[in-house]
Amino acid sequence: MIQTIEPIGIIHSCFKELFGIPRQPGLARAARGWVEFHPPFDRAEAFNGLEGFSHIWITFLFHKSLDNEMSLTVRPPRKEGKRMGVFATRAPNRPNQIGQSVVALERIENSDGKIALHVKGLDLIEGTPVIDIKPYVPYVDAISDANGGFAHDAPVQRLQVDFSDKASQQVDEFEAAYPELRQLINDILQYDPRPIYVRKLANKKRFGFFIYDLDVKVELISDEKLMVNELRST
Repeated sequence: MIQTIEPIGIIHSCFKELFGIPRQPGLARAARGWVEFHPPFDRAEAFNGLEGFSHIWITFLFHKSLDNEMSLTVRPPRKEGKRMGVFATRAPNRPNQIGQSVVALERIENSDGKIALHVKGLDLIEGTPVIDIKPYVPYVDAISDANGGFAHDAPVQRLQVDFSDKASQQVDEFEAAYPELRQLINDILQYDPRPIYVRKLANKKRFGFFIYDLDVKVELISDEKLMVNELRST
């Protein structure tokens, strides 16, 4: 039997491009967004009882990978170029392009009977199609003695992140509109979002990335330190 899957909503995210998105949910705890639901899934009755849960599972489509050619092996960042089986990773290029993320549920907004979920710790790009929402249930979803294979330990925070005087002042000004902006930028950069091949290029010292409507300009000062030089409103 063939089952057609239709999105029930979309993600509105602080991330507007793929570069800079955390490789796992929760690594950037200050990354915020919200889920907009399509009718009839936006009705309050569908969310009755969800207010008691602190976290939710978002099942979604890797819509930016839909046109990619499928491969049975991928190169996860943890293995620094070594190929692993696609089913041993969480790579976005998958047989059916379906993914899952667990995020903190900050609040449930009810506007004239239509529901939106505001979430935190997001790792999804703007416009991601949502195909299901489920509550995170600690006694079954958190397995204390589980083995995480080659990704058992949390990623190492590779870089110290500093802010120039100019960037620091700009962050203070923008935080009125974007709470925890400084923390969000630090969370993204400390794990070094650059692909492995870019890290190996000696002449690639400066780069930028977009969050919200801001263009963040960054410079590599040393192998252990980054400097945020400027934030530009786009």
